[in-house]
Amino acid sequence: MGRCSNGCRGKSGQLTMSYGEMAYVYDQLMADVPYDKWVEWAHSALSSYAASSPMDVLDLGCGTGEITLRMNELHYRMTGVDLSEDMLALARQKARPDQQISWLHMDMLQLESDWKFNAVISFCDVLNYITTSEELKMVFRNVYHALEDSGLFLFDVHALSYVSRSLAGATFAEVYDELSYIWFCDPGDQPGEIVHDLTFFLLEDDTYRRFDETHVQRAYTMADLKRWLEDSGFVNVRVSCDFSHHPIEQESDACERLFFVCHKQS
Repeated sequence: MGRCSNGCRGKSGQLTMSYGEMAYVYDQLMADVPYDKWVEWAHSALSSYAASSPMDVLDLGCGTGEITLRMNELHYRMTGVDLSEDMLALARQKARPDQQISWLHMDMLQLESDWKFNAVISFCDVLNYITTSEELKMVFRNVYHALEDSGLFLFDVHALSYVSRSLAGATFAEVYDELSYIWFCDPGDQPGEIVHDLTFFLLEDDTYRRFDETHVQRAYTMADLKRWLEDSGFVNVRVSCDFSHHPIEQESDACERLFFVCHKQS
């Protein structure tokens, strides 16, 4: 399950969840997520490939702003975009007054901006929430047009082999003092698709209240992703595995996440 709600769509583009109630327990659920590893990977990639400084960076599917805020601490001029107003409200609350970050309520399928960015980032399997190839191609085109010439698009996705091997049919559960959940991962109708059915029990006034969420994700082959990116205009598309910067030529069964560095040609 990823950190964001932007573009979390199911079959035929229908919105399957909005991180409404879950937004307010989201950071507790994601407390062990290694956000710093994504930030370190992105900073290293941007420092290696990009010439301009400071850089204007768009965080696509920013969720509650954990990565956006950390990138801003490294002096990137950040804009966070998300579909969930609840998540954005939490992100705004976390930002210090001296952190000049723009927060935009927008669907990545309808991404529009009056300015261009030096880089677009999208981490923690945000793009796995785009569950049709046509919509994913649309996102790639939107990102391409949002970038300055020579701009970079950095993102990660769950690897198809990882989804098939470790998520399909799995069940997870956690019990905390004020929150518990059970999470079923069932194969969907499309290849690489996973339906996440989650049931939460939240303590309120000495009583546990139940609420349910359904999330749909889909994994794609590395070859398809590279082809669609190149069809969208990106060049020098490089793929690595699990926070590495070492390029790979094909997906390995040992890889949980694929990391992409994509260039917009000058």
